[in-house]
Amino acid sequence: MHHAPEMGRPGTVDREQTDGRAIVARDLARTFTSGPRRRRKHVDAVRGISFDVERGERLAFIGPNGAGKSTSIKMLTGILHPTAGSAEVLGLVPWRRRRELARRIGTLFGQRSQLWSELPPRSSFRMLGAIFGMTDDRTDRRIGELGDLLDAGDLFDEPMRSQSLGQRMRCELAACMLHEPELLFLDEPTIGLDLLGKQLFRELLLRLNTEIGTTIFLTSHDVTDIEHVANRAIVVNHGTIIYDASVAAMRRELLATKRVELGLETPVGQEAIEAVVGAGVTVSLLAPTHASLDVDTGVRAIKEVLDAVLTSLPVADLSVVDPPLDRVIGEIYQRPA
Repeated sequence: MHHAPEMGRPGTVDREQTDGRAIVARDLARTFTSGPRRRRKHVDAVRGISFDVERGERLAFIGPNGAGKSTSIKMLTGILHPTAGSAEVLGLVPWRRRRELARRIGTLFGQRSQLWSELPPRSSFRMLGAIFGMTDDRTDRRIGELGDLLDAGDLFDEPMRSQSLGQRMRCELAACMLHEPELLFLDEPTIGLDLLGKQLFRELLLRLNTEIGTTIFLTSHDVTDIEHVANRAIVVNHGTIIYDASVAAMRRELLATKRVELGLETPVGQEAIEAVVGAGVTVSLLAPTHASLDVDTGVRAIKEVLDAVLTSLPVADLSVVDPPLDRVIGEIYQRPA
């Protein structure tokens, strides 16, 4: 749940609240002011959000453009001071101890580069390693590990300016993970990656999380990123939290539908399928022998639909899945803020 912000000097959360938690935010707010004094405008980018992130959690922080996601991340990483409220990240107040926090977190903000375009990434990695106080041996070992994990070792010796966007993004990912951070802030990290690159990146995040306990804080418009990486989602809109639950619960609570993917041995027309499944089922014929059935479980029990399909249609293959997550998120956005 989120609470109305208590205006005043941004401070520190209670120490008892931070035990075992990577992030604790309480009534965090940020207002931007612009224009001449007499016509000054105030825009509430973030309007008092409160949430915790446990160490080792994989959180998707999602919402439409202008919802307050990037402003929230900038406060949590110490780039922006909040107007009100408090937060601690890894036990540190971000805007007061930004340099110390930077040594313990990794950040990747969309397509903002932290590598030098005229240099090969390996040279940039070595400079970053020195900035983080890493020994040459440790830096070289991490470069080798990340090259293998990201399938990008052959890119590390090519100048950044000669690489494609997808290749550059893989090198940027390596840079933010170089110093083995405890917490990763990732703002739209898969932009520009091809399908293989996206999948490799998701697998890497899961490996970092499961093998060494790295906490993941992810924003993305790619529904597959959210489905494959996150185990919890916070949805923000107009600067407030409008939903906070596990990804599985988000599906279960917000759409009382199931999707049946149906493979047929011989072609069957859409009207014939609709006659078989009856009311409460939306039929989409994707190919002559492939149909998708969206079942409103408030109208029809999924078992009734499956019984009818198996009895009356030439079924070759059948699977029951949850509806796409982008539809679930769309339902949340339509709620009043």
